[in-house]
Amino acid sequence: MSLPETPSHDLGRRAVLRRAGLTAAAVTAAASVPFLDAPSTRAAAAGFAKDPDQLFRSGRFAEAERAYRRLLRTDPRNAHANAQLGYIALLSNRFRMAERYLSAAIDLNPADTGSMRRLADCFVRQDQHARAVPLLNEIGTPHTKASATQFSHLDASPYRISGPAGTRVPFRFIDPVPVVEASVNGSRPLTFMVDTYATLDLAPETAKELGLRAVATTSGVASNTPVIIYLGVLGSFRIGDIEVRNLPIQWSEGGQRPTLPDGSTAAGAFGTTVLYHFLATMDYARRALALQRRRPARRSDGLPLWLAGDHFPCSLGSLRDDAPRVVTVDTGGIGHGLDTTVEIAESLGIPVDRAHPVGSINGINIYPIRPDRISLGRAVGRDILGFAAEKVFPGLPGPGLSATFGFDAIANFTHDFYKPYAVTFDYTAMRLRLTRPR
Repeated sequence: MSLPETPSHDLGRRAVLRRAGLTAAAVTAAASVPFLDAPSTRAAAAGFAKDPDQLFRSGRFAEAERAYRRLLRTDPRNAHANAQLGYIALLSNRFRMAERYLSAAIDLNPADTGSMRRLADCFVRQDQHARAVPLLNEIGTPHTKASATQFSHLDASPYRISGPAGTRVPFRFIDPVPVVEASVNGSRPLTFMVDTYATLDLAPETAKELGLRAVATTSGVASNTPVIIYLGVLGSFRIGDIEVRNLPIQWSEGGQRPTLPDGSTAAGAFGTTVLYHFLATMDYARRALALQRRRPARRSDGLPLWLAGDHFPCSLGSLRDDAPRVVTVDTGGIGHGLDTTVEIAESLGIPVDRAHPVGSINGINIYPIRPDRISLGRAVGRDILGFAAEKVFPGLPGPGLSATFGFDAIANFTHDFYKPYAVTFDYTAMRLRLTRPR
């Protein structure tokens, strides 16, 4: 379900950190992302200008929405304000509003391919893939055309779910990332890594064993090596007692995959594009994945949950005693609990161990950090190992996605942080809940 605006999942972004056990598993089809200046979180909190673009950039989405609405009251044909209002609505799955404003933005500016991508994403999130196909073809890049071809091979009911109201499957392993068993097209149970930064990806040998046929191809990068990504349609994906039928899938040659504790490698990985269709709880504390059918939103507790692109969950987190800012929620970071940059870490008084770099990417060093406190709401992690990049680079979880999505993420909260908790992703109420089981 990867749309071309967003990079596909790439465990290769962690391959450089071999001393922490990070290895490559999948690929990315992203265009290169320019370096960014890291934000000063304290400066953003005080005396911030009321320019809507700056408010949006800093992740103050509600304030930005009000400011864009004020612009439209005086200039209803402001294409940019329409586009941004549609985008803000999309981040929170307010589909009717997103479609209204994104469509208006495209009418006012037919060259706005960014709004076309987001409108296509709006349809895909509602499992209306056929409505996305003309938009993707009109954008006309190799990636969008490949996605359009893939989606055109889905039948009229993508992500068709059958089985009971819920299921719970044990983690076979919790490290290097949570691993569960699932069946593909009626196969024997296979091991799959569960990673919120993933779509639905198969190892190439698994795709070959199952006889899957690619309906389109596109290019990508795995472990800094160009690869071909094969796009197909999967008939059945069964997790526990629940079966999902007719869903997009991808695989590629190349890249490295983590070795599991039994010496094997996983048959694939799945994440937000599958979990999105359920009320999904990654229960680290009790070592299980729980899926319940989505239902009308009733609860509003927990943290805000935003979805950037098709598989990048975001929420509000804090580093040390700094005010909450936008962070990404990536459960697949092996051997650590936080990703950020040296500039952000040092601006908040987090010591950076420059004497012991854990690796480098294209000459950009990565250093270990251990902040005394990080938090998502009331969920707190203390002295958890993290990594700080010397500069922002494409694919860096959290800060590295800022250029792609247009708003700043100060950090990425990942695997080790979540281990004491059960983490629930509610894409109906758009809330993230972390609870510590008793």
